[in-house]
Amino acid sequence: MKFKTKLAITFITIILLPVLLSLVAFLAIGVVMVRSTDQAYGLETSDFSMMSDSIDAFSRGTDELFYLLQEKAQSDSAELENMKCLEELNLIAAEKSSYLIVRKGRELYYAGNFSAADRIFDRLPEYGQESHRPDAGFYFNDMRKLIKQVDFTFADGTPGSVFIVTRITSVFSKSFLADMFLAIVLILVLTSILLTQWIHKSVFSPINRLNLAMQKIAEGNFDYSLESEDDNEIGELYRNYEDMRLRLKESTEEKLGNERQNRELISNITHDLKTPITAIKGYVEGIIDGVADTGEKREKYLRTIYTKANDMDRLINELTYYSSIDNNRIPYNFQRINVSDFFEDCVEDVGLDLESKEIRLNYSNLVSPGTRIIADPEQLKKVINNIVGNSIKYMDKKDGVIDIRLLDEVDAVRVEIEDNGKGVPAKDLANIFERFYRTDASRNSTQGGSGIGLSIVKKIIEDHGGYIWATGKEGEGTCLHFVIRKYREAEENE
Repeated sequence: MKFKTKLAITFITIILLPVLLSLVAFLAIGVVMVRSTDQAYGLETSDFSMMSDSIDAFSRGTDELFYLLQEKAQSDSAELENMKCLEELNLIAAEKSSYLIVRKGRELYYAGNFSAADRIFDRLPEYGQESHRPDAGFYFNDMRKLIKQVDFTFADGTPGSVFIVTRITSVFSKSFLADMFLAIVLILVLTSILLTQWIHKSVFSPINRLNLAMQKIAEGNFDYSLESEDDNEIGELYRNYEDMRLRLKESTEEKLGNERQNRELISNITHDLKTPITAIKGYVEGIIDGVADTGEKREKYLRTIYTKANDMDRLINELTYYSSIDNNRIPYNFQRINVSDFFEDCVEDVGLDLESKEIRLNYSNLVSPGTRIIADPEQLKKVINNIVGNSIKYMDKKDGVIDIRLLDEVDAVRVEIEDNGKGVPAKDLANIFERFYRTDASRNSTQGGSGIGLSIVKKIIEDHGGYIWATGKEGEGTCLHFVIRKYREAEENE
């Protein structure tokens, strides 16, 4: 439920609930007071007009009975002496919160309520003071009684009077007002408690949970999750928190991973630089100390120094390139290139290097001569060189072989570069493209590099819109496959 709806419900509840409860309290208190008054005076009230009507309304309520008594007094006064008839007439009076008193001479002849009649009998008006109008009567303010009088003559000639005694009672008394005030206070307290609990449960409690969750985030705990099925602001807030938490967790884990990888990179680079530097220092000292005392030895020492310096240069270049990758600043110059022509040039370049290392190179092209792709020739050549260089690095066979194959995949060109080197364990195949990952745990400096060569390859291929994967078996060799989509004229026109 949205906040706007909750505010509307709260507003309506604040207005309607107290009104309805006050009405119920009004009726309940009125009924109790009427019943208690009935018991006190021995009456039975059939309606509750006294709760809102004036004295005039009470008076009009007995008009019909007054006319009936007048009629009987004039036409058949004997019925007013009949106890059975008087009982019936008293029942009619009781329906109007009234009762009858019949006086014969100065004696009480009949009373519909003897206990109440005793208290008022001596104050009843004298014979002959009757009023012929039903709206006239005698009102005793202290007793809050309205008296209507009808005179008649008994059969033996004794003057008699029948009185309609009406209780004029309003629930709007001091006690009623005090009870209503107390009831309204209780109603308002109850309403505020209910609304407070509802607001607390639906608003403050979720906010407190969110506050606790934010404290957990501030403490670095990204595992404290909040779940809500509500389709309101709180539910949306919880879902936004969850998105933020997951992103922060992912970002923090990535940051920690990068820090770990950077530390590992520094360690790798330090180790890999230390090895050629140590070698260079050793050979230079040998030349200075005169160990290389022949021209042949000096030439050998200098060649070794040159080779180690090249290794250091390659390592530094690789680190610089990695920095470009990490900051997404690889300079691309995409062109339409012919696949066959490009790979023939690449094979020719790497072939010379492989020949010097006594590794046989096999090349096969199953792609049609006119096939083209969109690629950066320099970066794609780096891919080929890195993969071939990796194969050379881990070649452990005397008769080394590297196969380069171009395959037609209808909409794409697949390149396979396979060697018969030491291979990669099956558990490591999925990880070899990760940055700083090395299968060579011993870190043999003659083979181990910085661990970022294949991650560079993957980045370049993906930036070309392709994908790469590896297959192979440990001890038998490794095959790297990558796919690049073909260039088509229709695509350019689109």
